[in-house]
Amino acid sequence: MLRQTDEYNVGIYCRYSKDDGKVQDCSSITTQKSMLEKYVKEQNWKLSSIYSDDGFTGLNTDRPDFQRMITDAQNGKINLIITKDLSRLSRSHIETDMYIEILFPNMGVRYIALNDGIDTLNQSGMDIAPFKSILNEMYSRDLSKKISSAKRARFLQGKFMGTTTPYGYKKSPDDKNLLIIDEEHAPVIRRIFQLCKDGLGIGRIRQILTDDKVPRPGVITFKNMATFHLFFEDENDPNCFVWSNNSVRGILRNPVYAGRLASQKRVSPSLKSKKRLSALPEDWLIVENTHEPIIPPEDFDLVQQLITSRRKGTSSGYNNIFSGLIKCADCGYALSSRTAHRTKSENIIKNINYTCNHYATYGKEKSGCTSHTIEAYTLHQTVLGDIRYHAKLAVENSSGMLEKIIKQITKNSDTETKNLRKELKSAKARLSEIDTLFVKLYEDKSTDKITERNYKLVSGKYEDEQYKLTKRIDEISEKLNLDDDAKTNAKEFVNAISNYADLIELDAEILNRLIEKITVSESYFDENGDLQQDVTIYYKFIGVFDI
Repeated sequence: MLRQTDEYNVGIYCRYSKDDGKVQDCSSITTQKSMLEKYVKEQNWKLSSIYSDDGFTGLNTDRPDFQRMITDAQNGKINLIITKDLSRLSRSHIETDMYIEILFPNMGVRYIALNDGIDTLNQSGMDIAPFKSILNEMYSRDLSKKISSAKRARFLQGKFMGTTTPYGYKKSPDDKNLLIIDEEHAPVIRRIFQLCKDGLGIGRIRQILTDDKVPRPGVITFKNMATFHLFFEDENDPNCFVWSNNSVRGILRNPVYAGRLASQKRVSPSLKSKKRLSALPEDWLIVENTHEPIIPPEDFDLVQQLITSRRKGTSSGYNNIFSGLIKCADCGYALSSRTAHRTKSENIIKNINYTCNHYATYGKEKSGCTSHTIEAYTLHQTVLGDIRYHAKLAVENSSGMLEKIIKQITKNSDTETKNLRKELKSAKARLSEIDTLFVKLYEDKSTDKITERNYKLVSGKYEDEQYKLTKRIDEISEKLNLDDDAKTNAKEFVNAISNYADLIELDAEILNRLIEKITVSESYFDENGDLQQDVTIYYKFIGVFDI
C-alpha cells in the first residue's frame, strides 16, 4: 500500500504522437517537460529522470523511454511518476488500469496525472480514472477512423500514397501522388511479364534474372533512400543481382503495373494490434486507370490466370499448358497429366495421358467417378483443330459468324429487344408522370382540397405503381445491358480468334486468352460400336459454339 513520503525520486514522462491530433504548444514535448519540471520544483521533490517518447502512439506501451522508465521503477531508481494527463501514460484503457491499479502499487510507485487530478494516493480522485482512460481510447479510435477515412478518400481519387514507389515507376515531379513510368527499369517489368506469358514459371524467371545480373528491386529502393551502402559493398556486389521467388511473384501479382492502385493488401485485426495480415487479391480495394500502365491490362489479367493455373511439368519434361483449364465432365475435378504406361516415344507429348485427379486419388469406389483418360496428343490436336476451324470461319465471314454468336448468347431476338426498349421508355415516362402527380397531390392536401383519408388512399396506389415501375425498369435495363455486353464480348472474341487461322502449335497464353474451360467425358461406344469421347470447349464470353 502506498504511503505519503517526502523522499520522492521523481520521473516525469512526456509523450506526443499523431494520435494526439494537430500539434499545439500546450501538448508539445517541450511544454510538457516545462510544466512538469515546474510542478516538481514547487513540491520540493527530487527530479531523478526525464523520459520522453516523441512520435510514439499511446495505444500500446512498446515505447523505448516508457520501457526505460518502468525498468528504473522496478529497480527502485524512481518512486513517483508524473505525466501531464492520463493520455500521456497510455490511450489503452486496459493498459492504463493495469499500470495505475496493479503494477505501480506493487512496485511502490506513486503516479500523478497532473491536469486530470489523478493521484494514486488519493482514492477519491482515482474513481474518475477508469472513465477518463476509456474516453482517451475512444478518442484514439475516432481519430484513427478519421485518418483512415481521409486516406481512403484520397486513394479513391487515384492518388498514390506510398513513401517508396514500385519498381519500374517514379513519382511525377509535378505531383507527388502521381506515378509515372521509370523507363530505366520498366523494361525489366515488361520482360518478366513476357517470360510468364511464354510459359515460364516463377522459379525459372527468377533464375534468368539472376543469371543475367539484373539488379533486384531492393537495390533501386536502397539507392533512392541513400541506404545502399548499408546492404551492399558496391555496384558489383553479387547480392545485388540475386532475385527471390517472392520478388518475381510480387511483381507479377501487383496491379500497379496495369495502371491500377491497390489498397488493403495487408490489414490489421484490431486498432491495438501490430500484426498486418495478408488479404486475398479478391479482397483488395482496386482503383482503375490511376496512372499509365507498363503492362496492358488485358495482358496483366492473362498473367493472373497463368499464375493461378500453376502449370507444372511432369518428370518427363512435358509442359502442362492445359493445367487449370481441363476438367472432368462428370465430377468437375481437374484432369492431371501423368506419364503413360506404354512404349516410350521420342515425342514427349505422346508419352502423356490426362486422368481425372479425383478418381486417381481416391479410386472409383470413394470418388464415384471413372478415369476419363485421354491422350495428351489427342487433346492437343482436338483443341488446335477446333480453334483453327472457328478462326477460319471468323476470317472468311466475320459478320456472319458474329451474327450467329450474338443470337446464340443473347436471350432476346431483335423484335424482343425493340419491344423491351419501347416498354422501358414508356415505364420511365409513366414514372416521371407519377412524380408530378405526387407533387400535385401533396399540394392539394396542404390546401385542404383533399381529405387525409383520400390522400392516403390515392398516395398508396401511386406508391405501389412506383415500386412496380421501378422494379420493371431495373429488370429491362439489366436485360438490355447483358445483351449489349454480350454483343461487345462477341465482337472482341471474333477479332481475337481470327488471328489463329494458321495456328501451328498451342501454348498456355493462347489457351488462357481464348478458353474458359475444357471438359472431357468418359469413353463410350456409340450406336455403331465405335469408341467415342466428348471434348467440350467453353470459349470465353461465348461458351460452347453452336455453329
